[in-house]
Amino acid sequence: MVHAYILIQTEVGKAAAVAAEISGIPGVTTAEDVTGPYDVIVRAESETVDQLGQLVVARIQNVEGITRTLTCPVVHL
Repeated sequence: MVHAYILIQTEVGKAAAVAAEISGIPGVTTAEDVTGPYDVIVRAESETVDQLGQLVVARIQNVEGITRTLTCPVVHL
């Protein structure tokens, strides 16, 4: 299982709506609106890195109001 944090910047005033919509996407375990340089932080999981990429590009980045994403896969060193 691959886990990742996805840091999201949104249009002004859209963070809560983006977090709510993303939380319903399969593979997303949490989606919370936060303060700071990013507006929403998402925790997601998938079977493979390729599936994680598909989740981010095909599902999450298509949510209206998102301007930028940064995907941070979890590593175990």
